[in-house]
Order: sequence, then C-alpha cells, then structure tokens
Amino acid sequence: MKVLVIGGGGREHAICWKLSQSKRVDKIHCTPGNAGIAEIAECVDIKPTDFDALIDFVKYEWIDLTIVGPEEPLAKGIVDAFRKEGRKIFGPGADAARLEASKEFSKDFMRRYGIPTGEYKVFSSYIHAEDYVRMMGAPIVIKADGLAAGKGVIVAKTVEEASDGLRLMMKERAFGAAGDRVIVEECLEGEEASFMAFTDGKTIVPMVSSQDHKRVFDNDQGPNTGGMGAYSPAPVITPGVQKLIMEKVMEPFLRGIKAERMGYKGVIYAGLMIKNGKPQVLEFNCRFGDPETQAVLARLDSDLFEIALATCEGKLSEEMVRWKEDASVCVVLASGGYPGSYKKDLEIKGLKEASKVKGVTVFHAGTAFEEGKVVTSGGRVLGITATGMDVRAAREKAYEAVSKITFDGMLYRKDIADRAIAGK
Repeated sequence: MKVLVIGGGGREHAICWKLSQSKRVDKIHCTPGNAGIAEIAECVDIKPTDFDALIDFVKYEWIDLTIVGPEEPLAKGIVDAFRKEGRKIFGPGADAARLEASKEFSKDFMRRYGIPTGEYKVFSSYIHAEDYVRMMGAPIVIKADGLAAGKGVIVAKTVEEASDGLRLMMKERAFGAAGDRVIVEECLEGEEASFMAFTDGKTIVPMVSSQDHKRVFDNDQGPNTGGMGAYSPAPVITPGVQKLIMEKVMEPFLRGIKAERMGYKGVIYAGLMIKNGKPQVLEFNCRFGDPETQAVLARLDSDLFEIALATCEGKLSEEMVRWKEDASVCVVLASGGYPGSYKKDLEIKGLKEASKVKGVTVFHAGTAFEEGKVVTSGGRVLGITATGMDVRAAREKAYEAVSKITFDGMLYRKDIADRAIAGK
C-alpha cells in the first residue's frame, strides 16, 4: 500500500514514523515534508493547498490512502476534492472542519448539542467588543474567529490586555481575515488537557490523554505558541474524568455530526479545561494536535495505517486501537524569537547523538537540507520525544537528548511535564 501524508511539521513526521512501522505500508510520500521526514518518506514539493496537483499526484502514483495533517487544507476542502475523485482520505470535509476554522460555528455547535463550554459573545465591531469587555471585566478570553496557527487566543488578565488583544486582531489585523470577527469568552478556571479520538462518523474511539504547553517560556509565561511540548498521560484525566469526557463531550459531538450529516472521518481533538473533575471544552480541532501527536503516537501499540484505513471505510472499532503502558514526553526546540520573527538556515548539530539516547525519537518540524547539512527552516524546529516507564523517566530521557543538540538561538522550555511529576 502507498500512503501520502499532507504537511511538513513535527506532527507529520510522527505520522510518517508510525506509518513506517506498518507491515501493510510499502511506500510513504509526504508533501512538502522536512529533513527528518525525508529519511523515511519521499518528499514531494507540492503545496498542501494545491488540490489539483495533489490529486494528479495521487492518481499518477496510485496512492491508496491520504492522511491530512494541518488544518488549512481541511478548512479549504481538500477532503471534499479527494472524495469527489473517489480517493480515500483521512480527515473531515470542509463543512465539518468549520468546527476548527470558525470559533463561532464551533461554539454554536456546542450550544446546540449541550456540550459544556464557557459563555461567549461574537463581535464584528471593535467598538462593541471593547464596550462588552469593559462591562464584563477581566480575566476574559479573546479569540480570533478564524484559523491563526494556534496563536489567535489571548487570555487577558486585565481589561487593558483584552483591549490590546482586540486592537491587535481587529484593527492591526495581526491574523488577517481570521480576526474580522472575534469571540469574547468567559475565562474558565482549572487545568488544561488535550483529548483526541478517532471517529468514522459512526464510532468514536478515544486516544490516550495528553497535555500541551502553549506559552513560550517556563511557568506558562510569554505569548501563546503552537505548542512548546507535551506529555502523555495527563494525570488530571483520571478514568472517571475520561468517562465524563466521553459522555458529555465526545458522544454529543458524535450525535451532532450525525444529525448534521457531516460525514466526519478522521480525528476530533477537544481542548479541555478540567475543574473539580468536570470537563468544559475550550475548542475543537479537526486533526491531530501538534505537539500532542508526537507524545500520543509514541504510545500507540496498534497499526496506524489499519486504523486510518478502517476510519475512512467506516469500519472503525475499539478493538483495533491499543496503547502501551509507557508514558511519553515531547520537548519542542524552537528558533530564538519564536513565536515572533526568527532566523532561518542555522545549522543543527547533535541530531545523531540525541537519537542514540534509548527510548528517544527526534521528530523534525521546521528543518531542511542545505549543502548536506540539516538547518532550521521554521519557528518550531524539533520535537524531542521520549518514552519511559512513567512521565518522570520519559522526561529525563527527553532532556538528556535535548542537551546533545545545538543551533544558534535555540529556545526551549525546561519545565515540560513538571506539573505531572509534581502531581499538580
């Protein structure tokens, strides 16, 4: 079987890595890929949103299954384009992908199907939004309605911070059209966690829990990023909490996509806030999370290709999804200046040494080849992922591997998974 993976980040490297372990997969292609993915897949220089070129490639190469990593091609309808041509593709159509592409649509969907979430109001007027913020006070959350690469959320501790966030989104247009409409939302308290599940539109099968670290600096300081690290499992999601998540979030979600005939075949990701053992949904994403996927797939004991194919064919079952008892930790190495401006084409040293640490896999995100050397090419550069008998052991391995890697301006958090170890 031949598989095409769409995307070129750490998530896609983890997907390719797991697919490469399948006995049924003969060849993996990835577009556009990166320097690490190139070691296990054939990288193809086609933009993830060039659907005509991708479909031509799939036909020419006789690709059996396509798996979509990033949110943008999903939101723009890649799944609909492929299905129209009779091609198997893992992911939701554009209608369902609005659950991520539009915060307003997502919140309204949650309200329709009784999924617990914070109170909210939607604004297209800066003046009205600012008036509402001043009336409600802080803390309060400002969200760009559209896609903003995981950075369009501002948790404002003061009214002034909220006003600055509104100005950034609606007047300065820092996120382009994504900020034309904003959601002003109740600031939920508790502990965040990530919960992903496979669904073929009829059956929903949970993955192991994980927790992301969004802020760029230690102790959750600094601006939001696409994610600076993750670990699995998340202690806050106890068996009892997971049961509640399935009953209050995932099953109503499944009822909703059935009722609205969304034809959803892929991954649903719920960003959750847990307080006193009760979950509330912060957001839905319609694909694997990044960097949660690196931590989660490191624990998958089943064949990812078999799961993805069964999902596309409407044959998903709980029995085919099995997990290792090991814990995992992923530490993201980023370019200095991220999530703002940063330099590229900086040589990365120590990759082989890091890979030799037992239980460690180095997932590439923003990397490229240049004159025989691996260099930086993005904000998030690498995801150093380790497994161990528990989170503490996995964390020690991950940071041991991190210590062997260098590039100019290398930025990373030194407290990934500390919360889990401290039992907070």
